[in-house]
Amino acid sequence: MYYFRWLLGFLHLLVWGSIILVHAIPPPDPVQCNQTICTLSNSYGAWGDRKDCSVKSVVYPTTEEELRSAVAHANKNKLKVKVVSKFSHTIPKLACPSSLGHHDSLLISTAKYDSSIEIDSVNLAVTADAGVALRDVIDKVEEAGLSLAAAPYWEGVSVAGMISTGAHGSSWWGKGGAVHDHVIGLSMIVPGNESEGYAKVKQIGAQDQLLNAAKVSLGILGVISKVKLSLERGFKRSITYNFTNDSSIENNFMEHGKKYEFGDITWYPSKHTAVYRYDSRVPMETPGHGINDFLGFQSNEILISKSVRASEKLFESTKSVNGECTLADTTLWYKKQIGNGLKNNGQIFTGYPVVGRQGKMQTSGSCLYSPKTRIDASCAWDPRIKGLFFYESTAIFTATKFGDFIKDVKKLRDLKPENFCGIDHYNGFLIRYIKASKAYLGQSEDSIVVDFNYYRADEASTPRLNQDVMEEVEQMAFFKYGARPHWAKNRNLAFLKVQSHPRPP
Repeated sequence: MYYFRWLLGFLHLLVWGSIILVHAIPPPDPVQCNQTICTLSNSYGAWGDRKDCSVKSVVYPTTEEELRSAVAHANKNKLKVKVVSKFSHTIPKLACPSSLGHHDSLLISTAKYDSSIEIDSVNLAVTADAGVALRDVIDKVEEAGLSLAAAPYWEGVSVAGMISTGAHGSSWWGKGGAVHDHVIGLSMIVPGNESEGYAKVKQIGAQDQLLNAAKVSLGILGVISKVKLSLERGFKRSITYNFTNDSSIENNFMEHGKKYEFGDITWYPSKHTAVYRYDSRVPMETPGHGINDFLGFQSNEILISKSVRASEKLFESTKSVNGECTLADTTLWYKKQIGNGLKNNGQIFTGYPVVGRQGKMQTSGSCLYSPKTRIDASCAWDPRIKGLFFYESTAIFTATKFGDFIKDVKKLRDLKPENFCGIDHYNGFLIRYIKASKAYLGQSEDSIVVDFNYYRADEASTPRLNQDVMEEVEQMAFFKYGARPHWAKNRNLAFLKVQSHPRPP
């Protein structure tokens, strides 16, 4: 038994360690069509309800005029229409035109509408086509000696999809960690009457009150065609991870967010461990060429991803809490050894602090990129390989209530700590900071965001090991403490009575 546990622990280590020299096959196209119908999937291969999203047809505009024409066609012919990027990384079916059938639906993909990125160095702004990838924007901005202050941790998003769903990093400083709060203008294509050609482009500027509605709109107000973001003069960041005891996390989180501009906390309840991210900006002349290549977003050899999934399924079917705890132990140990994916010189981790350009430190997703000749590695959750398959719950708390939530989770943890190993062997509880926003679907006050991932069964009817514990955490978050859901994540449970949460008028 000892050897079996050691082997599985080593196997999990390889999952995260093997990616040092491995590149992944690109993710699949989210839209697949045959001669009669098209099917939209997300990057995980399954929506929350596990049902396909079928559409009658899909178009791929390459210019703003082609995009306007697609909207006009849908309006003229009374079609249900939604927009999807080349990433399709949401868990809810936000991009699905209709859940009732495909006969009167049209899907617009911005996968090929991604050619324009315009830098305004004088006014510190960048304007990009809706389908442009976040990484392309960041690289272009950094080439100009500038920086984008906010970005989500996962870079596999388009600029329009990113702001529409409220994607965020972590910060209570300046304009905050939510990317939409750095939007200073956008173009949106909205339906028009016949004399207007059934669709028109509306320019929405920084002083326009419509911007607060349009920048986080979940794709329901119109089709965003261009996004304008504010920039800052280029800067570097210095990051150190402090792995320590979690005894005072409920008392420390507030001060941590105030002290570190880009700080976060990762909490591993079963291990009684909190990892404080000390993350602040430093001048450009500070020595260092580090990058943030987060472990979970690196490439994994396909064989190992499949093996880890097989191990998870074995633990679930045999109710082996000890097996899950072995994976949690190994994962946490390895993250500590290699700085959670930080690399001092772009290659390996040699010690703290790790200093690098903002564009290399603010987001990651190296499993997205590879030579197409490589076929033995991928993102760990790529649905084509039957690798990792998981839920992601994300709750957004009023900052003043978050400490009590932590205390309640600790009480639940203390009854049987090993019941949290299933969460900890993914990434524990990731705790981030979002500043109050004027966006109507943003946060009306300074908030704390908590993400946690956990095993998802192949069949919806299959119960999960310690499912009651994970659902208790969800229920405490959303029902007891009134947390709000992240629009692009979560099971359907999180959206119950979401309309009752007040928003700015």
